Amino acid sequence: MKTKLFIITPPFTQLNTPYPATAYIKGFLNTKNIESVQADLGIEVILELFSKEGLQNVFAIATARTQKRTPNSQRIQALQDEYVKTIDPVIAFLQGKNPTLALQICQEDFLPEASSFAQLEELDWAFGTMGTQDKAKHLATLYLEDISDFIVECVDANFGFSRYAERLGRSANSFDELYEALQQEPTYIDTVLLSILKEKIETIKPTLFLISVPFPGNLYAAFRSAQWVKKHYPNIKISMGGGFPNTELRSLSDARVFEFFDFITLDDGEMPIEELISNIESRNFGTDYNSYKRTFLLEDGKVVYKNNSLKHDYKQSQVGTPDYSDLFLDKYISVIEIVNPMHRMWSDGRWNKLTMAHGCYWGKCTFCDISLDYIKIYEPVAANLLCDRMEEMIAQTGENGFHFVDEAAPPALMRALALEILRRKIAVTWWTNIRFEKSFTKDLCLLLKASGCIAVSGGLEVASDRLLKLIDKGVTVEQVAKVTRNFTEAGVMVHSYLMYGYPTQTIQETIDSLEMVRQLFEVGVLQSGFWHQFAMTAHSPVGLYPEKFGVTKETEIIGTFANNDINYADATGIDHDKFSFGLKKSLFNFMHGICFDYELQDWFEFKIPKTKISPDFIFDALQEDNDFSVKPTAKIVWLGGKPFVEHFTKSKKGNSWELMTLIFHDKKESFSIQTNKREGEWLVEMLQKIAVSNSKTHSFQEIKIDFESYLEDFELFWYSKPIKTLREYGLLVL
Repeated sequence: MKTKLFIITPPFTQLNTPYPATAYIKGFLNTKNIESVQADLGIEVILELFSKEGLQNVFAIATARTQKRTPNSQRIQALQDEYVKTIDPVIAFLQGKNPTLALQICQEDFLPEASSFAQLEELDWAFGTMGTQDKAKHLATLYLEDISDFIVECVDANFGFSRYAERLGRSANSFDELYEALQQEPTYIDTVLLSILKEKIETIKPTLFLISVPFPGNLYAAFRSAQWVKKHYPNIKISMGGGFPNTELRSLSDARVFEFFDFITLDDGEMPIEELISNIESRNFGTDYNSYKRTFLLEDGKVVYKNNSLKHDYKQSQVGTPDYSDLFLDKYISVIEIVNPMHRMWSDGRWNKLTMAHGCYWGKCTFCDISLDYIKIYEPVAANLLCDRMEEMIAQTGENGFHFVDEAAPPALMRALALEILRRKIAVTWWTNIRFEKSFTKDLCLLLKASGCIAVSGGLEVASDRLLKLIDKGVTVEQVAKVTRNFTEAGVMVHSYLMYGYPTQTIQETIDSLEMVRQLFEVGVLQSGFWHQFAMTAHSPVGLYPEKFGVTKETEIIGTFANNDINYADATGIDHDKFSFGLKKSLFNFMHGICFDYELQDWFEFKIPKTKISPDFIFDALQEDNDFSVKPTAKIVWLGGKPFVEHFTKSKKGNSWELMTLIFHDKKESFSIQTNKREGEWLVEMLQKIAVSNSKTHSFQEIKIDFESYLEDFELFWYSKPIKTLREYGLLVL
């Protein structure tokens, strides 16, 4: 009997786009001609729940319960007819199918309003920058958040749009609490999930059921799904993989987990899954294959970890193109939670997800899981193969937006990818995560923008040079400012991950870090950011060698279930939690371009020290002259088109010169330059050679040699006014 796989992401991850793990695995299975079906049960449960019938059930359950209600829930219950009437058109609108509803939503008398709308008055000024569709999306998002609050209070306390029962999965060193929850009667949301799962299992009839668990907020639903299949279809083998087991379950020893799962695989899934299939098929034929790749299973009542396969993991060039078929791509819902252009990218619009490179090319940050394969093993994908995959996915999904989900995309590969996109004349929109490397020059940022890059996110972490050195980030605050300036001036939005509470961080450093962030927003080189409190993880250098960072673990005991987040004591004894509200509130205002003149003390209800950072530190750092020298090996690329040429003669005091005017048209405007005839003829020919549409790139040295075989003094020509004009319109040095 041939193996048939059913691969799911359990509830909940994102509303606007599928989490890509199942599409990656299906793409790989296609290369092996192995039949598989995938499903995102998260979006399917949401659509059942947030429907006319779903809300009628929610209100019926709430009415049957006699618990005391908050005034907010009482209001929503009283307005239940309005919610039931409006839910289907609102969901259709958020799916992009009912755009005219925006006009009615924006009248602000169509949707019932509860507590989520309280912030509206504060945000009225921001709507001036939003179109009708965006404003309506934001109002519809608030409406959904009100319903969500009602469900949490009155129906299922574990509900959340992008997580379900996350508390049970977060730092669950013991399996006891989750195991206990799984012995209870299914909640209403569980029953919605299990009815969808039942229909899928009966239709697909898989022999192997794969559950991808990316986050703690997917864990409970993964176990509920596995529990139901084990009970009703005991012959189906069940395996868990994904980000959660990769980081949290590496020291798993609780045998009860295998009442639900037959296997749990770690790290890259392709080879472990292929070995599981070989094991299952061999047993069907009465043989014992017994070769596993990074797999936990139960033998004689005990959890064992098997990694006895002699087969190597697949290279990135061999894993195939992610395949999004089977997923309901037209049913995802785009929401706008906050009036901020960068934040909306996580929740608004559907993105094809791809990876430029496996792992991280830097691989040194001390807070990161650099000991694990998903970071440690760095392997880039060739730019031409990436473009092939992009074109395949556009043809399959009809979407040309790409989110490259790299740990940190390498600048050299980003350059190669941008050149390949432009060479192929593909119209795409893309964004990714980066390190703020000095390699991101002004011209590289312009090239990335020209290829369709609209945004980057990167870690400034702690905006303190001492702590950045301790983190081994490989950047300084000044360097980050210059790189973010280069991206911003090129028209690429910049989001920064910010961190507080790093080991040995003082209160003074937290306040100085906030001042750096304030200045970065004030000068306009950052558009978005988010503060995260430092968490010590088991597989990071801080977790592995805490004594080097001035912290001590609270216990050395390793739990029998999940082990990743570690409780610790910092030698400074500072309570970093108390800074959370002030840091986040100030950032929210900075992102909206206001409150830069507030004293930092105004954001905190307790006394803080004055900042030691000069008020013009970032401004001054950005005034430093750029280095205009060009390396001989630098690639010279022309993004513009072929010019129209006009010849004319200029005479003065009996002498005459033959001159040329080159007239260029770019997408926004027309411009011209003048040169003498010989230089102009050489330039027209050279611009064709270095045009981005050509597969061969030319170095500065090659161009210099070519020029000087016809004419003299290339440097004088390179720094002349005509070339300076071309540099402003797409003559790039890369």
